Amino acid sequence: MSCPPLIAHVIFHFGVGGLENGLVNLINHIPENRYRHVIICLKGCSEFHKRLNRDDVRIITLNKREGNDLSVYGKLYRIFRQLKPDIVHTRNLAAMEAQVIAAVSGVKARIHGEHGRDVFDLDGQNWKYNLLRKSIRPLVHRYITVSRDLESWLTDTIRVPLTKTHQIYNGVEHLHFHPDNTIPVELFPSGFFEGNPFVIGSVGRMAEIKDFPTLIKAFLLLHEKQSATDRPVRLVIIGDGIAKAQCEAMLRSAGVEQFAWLPGERNDIAQLMQAMDVFVLPSLSEGISNTILEAMASGLPVVATRVGGNTELVTEGETGYLVPSRDPATMARAIHGYCRNDVMARRHGQRAREVIEQQFSMSSMTNGYLAVYDRVLGHAVVQPETEITN
Repeated sequence: MSCPPLIAHVIFHFGVGGLENGLVNLINHIPENRYRHVIICLKGCSEFHKRLNRDDVRIITLNKREGNDLSVYGKLYRIFRQLKPDIVHTRNLAAMEAQVIAAVSGVKARIHGEHGRDVFDLDGQNWKYNLLRKSIRPLVHRYITVSRDLESWLTDTIRVPLTKTHQIYNGVEHLHFHPDNTIPVELFPSGFFEGNPFVIGSVGRMAEIKDFPTLIKAFLLLHEKQSATDRPVRLVIIGDGIAKAQCEAMLRSAGVEQFAWLPGERNDIAQLMQAMDVFVLPSLSEGISNTILEAMASGLPVVATRVGGNTELVTEGETGYLVPSRDPATMARAIHGYCRNDVMARRHGQRAREVIEQQFSMSSMTNGYLAVYDRVLGHAVVQPETEITN
């Protein structure tokens, strides 16, 4: 029996994040007889890799030093020559230069994925980064984007031919994330649910680009202005990162830290979401948010910033509301609307669940990637592009 083709997935760091979560989900759902996988981390790897269900996935860490560590290129070259992967699949700008090494080392099929941008280039218009993207573009056989917004940016700004792009939405485990009327009180701090509170929830890396301080400001506005007839508000933010200490300090300074819970990273997010009444994502930029998809699968209405792929997930007045980024007052008003109207919150949450079941299944995502992998292998001898100019 012939050995399945090998895909070398090149990422910057294998930690907690939407890109990494999508990679884990993809590998877990691709049949073992279709493709083998190796994950090459330019930087390092965290315990997040334990979410992989397959024990045949090799993880290689290159421990890249800060700055321009040229030794990584030599390491990559030797790894590609040794493993002889059938496909190299890089993700995001931080790993894109591996496309050059893959081409030099003789890898015949090369794919690059765009999953979102970082705080240093929110709109994807940085000329230096785009010059790099354009210079590497001829070496890439196929591009995959997680949103239509990113696909349009690739074709309009980076001048990638539309025939080389494939837009594939992330999938969500809709059997794992699902509505449940039983609140897991035991997972929360003692007394957190006294007074039948309205629970505002969020999940994500507490990095600058996620802008959790804006959510804290919106929560403080809600707490300050709530009337005697309003349900008391509570806040839950699940995740870790550099902004966690800042958010905790803001809560302490306002004297409301007892009404919020920031437990850091958790492995029981599906259960914790069942205790939320609304899900809020305050980010400054997004590809396609896995946490929004998981919240929708959990039957939650969503309040999110009007950025990137969020506009493709949240249908205003149907599954949630979109608000401007860095605007805590508007965010607070949208949240308060759900706090005052339980019927609307339930209706939007139910519709969100229906959308997940219809459009964002894990099988749909997996089949999309398999189609691209199969196609690029079948066209491995296709010459790099020559018709597009800068």
